[in-house]
Amino acid sequence: MTADEYLQSLIAKYKATTGQGSPAYNAGNAIYPIIQQWAGSQLREVSFSGSNAKGTAIRGTTDVDLFISLKSDTNETLKQLFDMLFDKMHNSGYSNARKQTVSIHVTHNEIDVDLVPAVHYGGNTEDHWLYVNKANHERTKTNVSSHIDLVRNSARVNEIIITKIWRRNHNIDFPSLYLELAVIEALKYKRAGLADNFLVVLEYLTSNFPSARFVDPANTNNIISDDLTDAEKNAIAVQAGQSRREQSWGKTVW
Repeated sequence: MTADEYLQSLIAKYKATTGQGSPAYNAGNAIYPIIQQWAGSQLREVSFSGSNAKGTAIRGTTDVDLFISLKSDTNETLKQLFDMLFDKMHNSGYSNARKQTVSIHVTHNEIDVDLVPAVHYGGNTEDHWLYVNKANHERTKTNVSSHIDLVRNSARVNEIIITKIWRRNHNIDFPSLYLELAVIEALKYKRAGLADNFLVVLEYLTSNFPSARFVDPANTNNIISDDLTDAEKNAIAVQAGQSRREQSWGKTVW
């Protein structure tokens, strides 16, 4: 088995099932009536987002992300909406609900679901305001649709999936959008095979990543690279270096 064939076998092993009839799809549909009841007349749209929509979802991570778009004339603050959605899910039988950075996490029939409440910016774009559940952050403007299109059209989906598998193998804290942007940047102008490209990604994470600045492609005021501390970035670099130096693919990623 060649290195490329080995990595392709990992993608086949880990890639999550998506689309109509999949467990993730069914979990989203089951939760939708609760969201609809919670949002009422202010609901604009609920859509699948995140890795599921980008085609980079792997097993063992959040199975489905639901992006809840509320109308631009919604009166409540973003924090109020975030807290109200948490209370709604908790009171609807999801005692496992927990608050994350921009989402409410619940489990439905052993499927992990992240609910992202957002208020539409208005106009003809898909720009939205999100609440950021962190100290010194209250809101950020972004465009999830543009993130989905960026990854889908990057021609780097397989490399992103392998990097996510590597992240999972080593239990690394590496937010998905940050990871996706780093892989795309590392492979700019590269045309090699999957294995060679992943080695380039590991080399980039080792050498260039800790000091690289990444911004949200939908909002340059949103600095994605601020989502990790220097220590967290260095931990990624150290692990990438160790993985790059392994003598067999089975020890690099598995």
